[in-house]
Amino acid sequence: MIYIDDHIDDFDLREALAAVSQQRRDYALRYRQERDQRLCLAAYRLLQRALMLEYGIDEMPVFTHDDKGKPLLQGHPDIHFSLSHCHEAVAVAVSDHPVGIDIETTGHYSAEVARRVMNDDEMREIEASAQPEVAFTRLWTMKESLYKLTGDDNEGDMAGMLSDISKYRFTTTIHPRFIYTACTER
Repeated sequence: MIYIDDHIDDFDLREALAAVSQQRRDYALRYRQERDQRLCLAAYRLLQRALMLEYGIDEMPVFTHDDKGKPLLQGHPDIHFSLSHCHEAVAVAVSDHPVGIDIETTGHYSAEVARRVMNDDEMREIEASAQPEVAFTRLWTMKESLYKLTGDDNEGDMAGMLSDISKYRFTTTIHPRFIYTACTER
């Protein structure tokens, strides 16, 4: 299940810091900017909500990590999740199966940046689009959600990440301010 929250400024930061696990509080406070702290806390709070609604879990999530660094829920090895945030919103995916999610603000398109991370077919798709910033962001969220699912960045070759995706399912949603994609195995 996918959960989105784009009301990042609608909670009291001090109260939110007091209401999360010490682990998450410490993590959020590593960020210097208040906006980044809010995004970090909003993602955690959204995960708490998702776990309660989907699994009836009301305890504060504590994270461990697998050998690739992917976060896991301590005490719940059967529950898979993924967190993401951009300047506009946070996204959470929870599932009984491995899942990855990425959310990005739809912004200015840079062909120079795109050429570094997209292959030739993807570049043609972006350049043929009436909204290249949307096409680029959609493809970018697909790559990032796949990476979050597998933990494999294709040896740093972002351009080649989507070359063999037949075993994955992507669900992309285009919002006026952001785009998010969830990735699961077929």
